Amino acid sequence: MKIQGSTVLVTGANRGLGLAFAKAFLAAGAKKVYAGARDPSTVTLPGVVPVKLDVTNAKDVAAAAVLASDVDIVVNNAGINGLPSVLDAQADGNLRHIMETNLYGIFNVSQAFAPVLKRNGGGALVNMLSALSWLSLPTTGAYSVSKAAAWALTNSLRNELREQHTQVLGIHAGYIDTDMVASVDAPKTSPHDIAARTLEALERGDSEVLADETSRQVKAGFNATPAAYLGG
Repeated sequence: MKIQGSTVLVTGANRGLGLAFAKAFLAAGAKKVYAGARDPSTVTLPGVVPVKLDVTNAKDVAAAAVLASDVDIVVNNAGINGLPSVLDAQADGNLRHIMETNLYGIFNVSQAFAPVLKRNGGGALVNMLSALSWLSLPTTGAYSVSKAAAWALTNSLRNELREQHTQVLGIHAGYIDTDMVASVDAPKTSPHDIAARTLEALERGDSEVLADETSRQVKAGFNATPAAYLGG
């Protein structure tokens, strides 16, 4: 996928990784970057087009697809964290809340924009996943469930959109140095590095990028005995 001269939509683009994506696309020569956020007034990056976009809100998503009808790259970046356990007293509501954004948010945006990408020649759909798509830790139970589901959705979208020549790219990474994991004491990768590696993968035509050492180690751990996802 050629980035120079492209038109891009990034969800959750007002801060953190989404902001890094928006900056990277502008720097790489994108013609236009739509920056989606629940509150578009929080989008302050010069050169982007703020878009009101709560990915869990059907009206917002439909309106964004009409407004940004010229896009050829859609980046599903919006995501949330939550309580770690899948079995505590609040687990049902917590898991549903996380799934609404981390799974159904990707689904909603992808479903709305797939026809747009088709009309514009195929383009690319980029889904921000995680090394925790493949691994669950004691502190990440519900989040890992949502990201595993998003990974499976990404694989299904890749199959369904192949015929219309849409590149579907899944991005896996460990902890990224953003507000979401500010309290986590662990190695973190710069969001600007993740964005740069994503754009490189897009231009190569990749289907998946392991964007940091953590994601590479976790995937390699599938071959361990016991496998990493079994607690190995």
